[in-house]
Amino acid sequence: MNATSVERPEKIERLAKAVYPSFAMLAGMELDVFTTLKDGPLTGLHIAATLGVDPIRLHPLLFALVAADLLTVDGERFHNTPESAHFLVRGRPDYIGMRHLAYRRRWQTVLGSAESIRTGASEAPRVYAEMSAEQRDRYYQGLHTEALEAGRALAARQEFARYRRVVDVGGGSGGVAVALAQAWPDLSLTILDLPATTPIAQRNVEKGGLEDKITVLGADILRDSLGGPYDAAVLRGVVVVLSSEDARRLLRRVNDALAPGGAIYIVGWILDDSRVTPPELATYNLQFATALDHGGVYTEGEIQRWLTEAGFSEPIRVRSTAAYGGDFIMART
Repeated sequence: MNATSVERPEKIERLAKAVYPSFAMLAGMELDVFTTLKDGPLTGLHIAATLGVDPIRLHPLLFALVAADLLTVDGERFHNTPESAHFLVRGRPDYIGMRHLAYRRRWQTVLGSAESIRTGASEAPRVYAEMSAEQRDRYYQGLHTEALEAGRALAARQEFARYRRVVDVGGGSGGVAVALAQAWPDLSLTILDLPATTPIAQRNVEKGGLEDKITVLGADILRDSLGGPYDAAVLRGVVVVLSSEDARRLLRRVNDALAPGGAIYIVGWILDDSRVTPPELATYNLQFATALDHGGVYTEGEIQRWLTEAGFSEPIRVRSTAAYGGDFIMART
């Protein structure tokens, strides 16, 4: 037998099976299974009655969630694991169950990758300004806790004690700005995003009682004034939805809006220069390639080069444990 021959498609089969725990998690989040168990173990029949769902169809899901290590089972009674109890019970401080809105959208997008490649057509126009109000609200509900987490990771940096005026360019749900304002009460923050998006950010600012610290303004960040001068600018999840040309133009505009010595933080998905690591980002990039006519997960070298061209100095990459795009590249004017 040839030393390089392979007897079984083991990797192929492993990849094919890997999706099922994820889909079980998605169904559990969408049904809000974990919240029903907030006060302790229940039988499958009790869970089904509480949710108002078919107990026969729910039963396999509950055991799938046990297999996925999101529930435990003792006899006929199911219980949350410590992680699901902490993050997936509605009403608890660190609840992230609404991320199912983002997970479903991302996975549905990636399922269309082959067709997009075959036809050369993306899902566009999935342009944010063209979404209905309901679509836009659900879109940002799914992203908000991720933005908060990235903002908290960024806020852990002590140089924010020196800043007074910070702009969140393309701030979306306002999660990054909210996290920064909560961590650094002396900051004055401005969120800039399309007028269609600003009501969502404004709602989250008001929910946090931060109206006196955060100003939300509608603006086309590629054309309208960015204001300033600011001590720092944050761009999370912005560069990935822009063409390289527009990204470079935006970085020049941000440089103009910063005070001398000001800092820029490009927060989000960053590939190593090999384009294959981190592997989860190399594969995650399929959703951008399918959904958009331009943009995607750019490499560290590309972003650093664009920053230098825009007049920034000494760009450095900082890795983060925050979920979904917490890494960032920082540079100064």
